[in-house]
Amino acid sequence: MTWLIRHIPRRRVLALGWDCAGPDLVFNQLRAELPVTSRLMAGGTWGLLDSCIPCITVPAWTSMLSSRDPGVLGIYGFRNRADHSYDAMTTATSAAVRLPRVWDYLSAAGRASIVLGVPQTYPVTPLAGHMVSCFLTPSADSVFTFPAVFREDVLRAVPDYRFDVKDFRTADKDWLLRQLFDLAEVQHRLALRCIETLDWDFFIQVHIGLDRLHHGFWRYHDPRHRLHEPGSRFADAVASYYRMLDEMAGELIERSGDGTIVLVVSDHGVKRMDGGICVNEWLWRAGWLSFNAPPPDGQLTRFEDLDVNWAGTRAWASGGYYARIFLNVAGREPQGVVSPAAYSETRAELACLLASLPDPTGAPLRTLVFVPEDIYSAVNGVAPDLLVYFGDLHWRAVGSLGHGRHYTLENDTGPDDANHAQQGLFILYDPRQTGAGRRESAHNIMDIAPTVLQRLGVRVPRELQGRALS
Repeated sequence: MTWLIRHIPRRRVLALGWDCAGPDLVFNQLRAELPVTSRLMAGGTWGLLDSCIPCITVPAWTSMLSSRDPGVLGIYGFRNRADHSYDAMTTATSAAVRLPRVWDYLSAAGRASIVLGVPQTYPVTPLAGHMVSCFLTPSADSVFTFPAVFREDVLRAVPDYRFDVKDFRTADKDWLLRQLFDLAEVQHRLALRCIETLDWDFFIQVHIGLDRLHHGFWRYHDPRHRLHEPGSRFADAVASYYRMLDEMAGELIERSGDGTIVLVVSDHGVKRMDGGICVNEWLWRAGWLSFNAPPPDGQLTRFEDLDVNWAGTRAWASGGYYARIFLNVAGREPQGVVSPAAYSETRAELACLLASLPDPTGAPLRTLVFVPEDIYSAVNGVAPDLLVYFGDLHWRAVGSLGHGRHYTLENDTGPDDANHAQQGLFILYDPRQTGAGRRESAHNIMDIAPTVLQRLGVRVPRELQGRALS
């Protein structure tokens, strides 16, 4: 395949996905340092974008681009229970996405898309246009493009192309910062090549590196972080990365042609991480979780490596940026002990206990506990019985045991400075639209897909849950 040359200028949407971009950073703290983004705001509409629950990369980008909530999608995180057994887990690749996304609707309407690095696009799927898969891609040796032959063009143009920085939870910050800037640079080179030479109506690229940057360097930026180091040589790392993305945005906008609609979006925001709540440790000590042999004291052990006494267990959890709590229900799980008749009462009791867990000083954490049926239009797949934001996401959920208490100030998966925030951002710039420079009230992440379709003149399916931005 050769690179196609576009000839006919037409209405387009250019979507710039900044994974984890914080509204306060873009709209306030760094606005004067981001001239391109500031011009888009001054000439467009902008505001907060409420993410899905959970507000994590998977499933947030799919929720945004399919306009369906995680319950409808049946995707509750990067890893999901495959069934009601105790150990069958699946990774939420593109195979888990069973509903159309924006480019699928556009393909059906005969419109071409360029999709670069959007989470949950590996393995690649057919579309009218071109796709380069996401951070889930094992390596450049795999089939990471659609059409498959496009891979040769990508590697010829950008032979050092990469998908992610795999080991971003590291103490080697000099190495990490170099890797993150290199990642953005090679992904931008490909984006420029695609936007100039391929035929497209809709273009979207997601920079996953911004998310990794926050997790690796937030302590140096945020003076409220308990590990903040004033005067650190990494003090400008976060701001400099945003400045780079802003400059890259300007280059893409310039090459996209007059009349192009520009969207800047993030799937969620960012906030400091204060520590972790050892949720399985607490469940065990509170009598909800039982083991045939006690976890070794003082030795951190993964939950998956312990011998659970399921006949004596009412609940267990998966850790992460939020907690997923599962009840061991009779007739549902193989050795369930919670009777279906007592299910609602047991779940409510556990939710109340989790919400009341204190921080290390004994003060309330302001934990939020969600019931799937209350927050989703439908509950498909194997959903958690409860979803928990400890400390309103200032505390992550830690699944391992051996901590000796219900909290920890160390992350059991490596150094991590930040958690996600529920609100991301959007900026919508349409050169044909009047009434520009307006901050709007918060919109929902599911509003983005119908916005793209409407702006491109494609019918918005009635089953989409979001509504187009005005």
